[in-house]
Amino acid sequence: MNISVGIVGLPNVGKSTLFNALTKKSVPAENYPFCTIDPSVGIIPVPDERLEKLNEFSKSKKKIPAVIEFVDIAGLVKGASKGEGKGNAFLQHIRECDAIAQVVRIFDDPKILHVEAEIDPLRDIQIINLELILKDLETVSKRLGSLEKDLKRGDKNAALEGNGLQKVLKALENEKMAITVFDELDEKEKPFVKNMQLITMKPILYVLNKKAGGKNLDHDTNADERWTKLMKFFEENKAKYILVDANIENELKEFEGEEKESFRKELGADSDGIGNLIISSYELLGLETFFTTGEDETRGWTIKRNSTAPIAGTAIHTDFRDKFIRAEVIEWNKLLEVGSYGAAREKGLLRTEGKEYIVKDGDVVEFKI
Repeated sequence: MNISVGIVGLPNVGKSTLFNALTKKSVPAENYPFCTIDPSVGIIPVPDERLEKLNEFSKSKKKIPAVIEFVDIAGLVKGASKGEGKGNAFLQHIRECDAIAQVVRIFDDPKILHVEAEIDPLRDIQIINLELILKDLETVSKRLGSLEKDLKRGDKNAALEGNGLQKVLKALENEKMAITVFDELDEKEKPFVKNMQLITMKPILYVLNKKAGGKNLDHDTNADERWTKLMKFFEENKAKYILVDANIENELKEFEGEEKESFRKELGADSDGIGNLIISSYELLGLETFFTTGEDETRGWTIKRNSTAPIAGTAIHTDFRDKFIRAEVIEWNKLLEVGSYGAAREKGLLRTEGKEYIVKDGDVVEFKI
């Protein structure tokens, strides 16, 4: 399953630095706007101790983690929806992603330029979101115009699409994201709206970029007013956010294991920001992992939550959907507890499941076709 998250934000907020840390490969991250021209793509493994333990259990020759794709998209500015900066191209790159990781700077540092001169995270979010809304407003308005002929001749599908898009249009005109009205749509209208691939229909994870030793806004005591306003916005919009120190994560990108954690503490970071970003993005998209394990290979497979066994099997091969007979399933921890597949069968822990079975996160599955 090819799932991608677009990293967006204003220029100079730490997007490319974060991407460098994610991918362990170098893309330009100099201190000026529009440094990143074409989007860079990184295929990132999802941290998962279950994979490590299953690999040890099976003594596999290969270990392949579940992955998620991150796309580094150049900085947006005011007017991007009208083509300012590299706006049109950048907005198209966002449209092709499944979710958005919006990087927001929450530290003051006069040595690092900000395109709006002063640090104000909520203002930055509003600038980006408004540009996304304006682009969707243009897209929806054009589509409604093209539906007029079909509506006049009484086409039922055009009526469903038109009704759904009118509800979205009203939200966009009120400077609200399209996703805020999706649940209000009729079930028959939703597929038409989904097909529009609207940017503001995508889930957003706000990545708050702080700086160790710097003047950050997220103080536990005597919180900065800008931080208070930001938290109020997140609460009112039920928005998801995480804290990351992109610079430290980039400095740590070549280290692994205990050495990495030791350096992290020395540098003043209190958590694995990159790991949190990957896992939070995975959860934001409603993704889960099931496993296959054996002597040749232990592998994590990415699926959408609530996938039936045949649909989950398509992560491996489409034949597993079309020719599905049954699946043998056991929870990863129960397999490790009993010590072997043979023991799992004897204890009745290895189950045979049919087409209606919903594959769970952490299941170890063997498909029969």
